[in-house]
Amino acid sequence: MRATAKAGRRAVRHRRSRARLAGTPERPRLSVYRSLNHIYAQIVDDAAGRTLVAASTQSPELKVRTGHGGNKKAAADVGTLLAARAAAKGITRVCFDRGGFRYHGAVAELAAAARKAGLEF
Repeated sequence: MRATAKAGRRAVRHRRSRARLAGTPERPRLSVYRSLNHIYAQIVDDAAGRTLVAASTQSPELKVRTGHGGNKKAAADVGTLLAARAAAKGITRVCFDRGGFRYHGAVAELAAAARKAGLEF
């Protein structure tokens, strides 16, 4: 399968889910993006158009620890860090936006770690 066809299908899934999902000030959206080498997550208030909290395998705290950022352990570390940063800003409830990626592997690990660290989906 060509990479462009796979990316196109992911884009369609992402657009379809974003038509139904929106972050509010009371319950912002936790958006996930996964590449082959890294995973990124941010909590977004769509009403104001602002990113409230962000974490990724590129974050200085995790870059030293994780090594390769495209695996499940790195995704779990990102979820834990994101939940800690969200708690510091008083965010406890979010709606999960998987960004068109299948809910397994790194995406599922990030979500599970964020839930375990205190975020409510």
